[in-house]
Amino acid sequence: MASIKIPTPLRAFTGNQATVTVSGGTVGEALSDLVATYPELRPHLFAEDKLRTFVNVFLGEEDVRFLDGLDTPIAADANLRIIPSIAGG
Repeated sequence: MASIKIPTPLRAFTGNQATVTVSGGTVGEALSDLVATYPELRPHLFAEDKLRTFVNVFLGEEDVRFLDGLDTPIAADANLRIIPSIAGG
């Protein structure tokens, strides 16, 4: 099964787990499995059915936005990372 590394600010919604194992054949399916298991995480990742603009998902070292987005296929042993954008002022 694929795994998703959860950033520290979002771990409160995953029972303080740093890495969560998910199923799915695409990035979108893996994220859907994640929010099905941890529904309180959904509004932090999605606006409607689209990934929020400040949420970046990486497959290995590649930002999935530059691949096929949520339709990016993943292997069963894929390592995904959620990295929220940080803005300053």
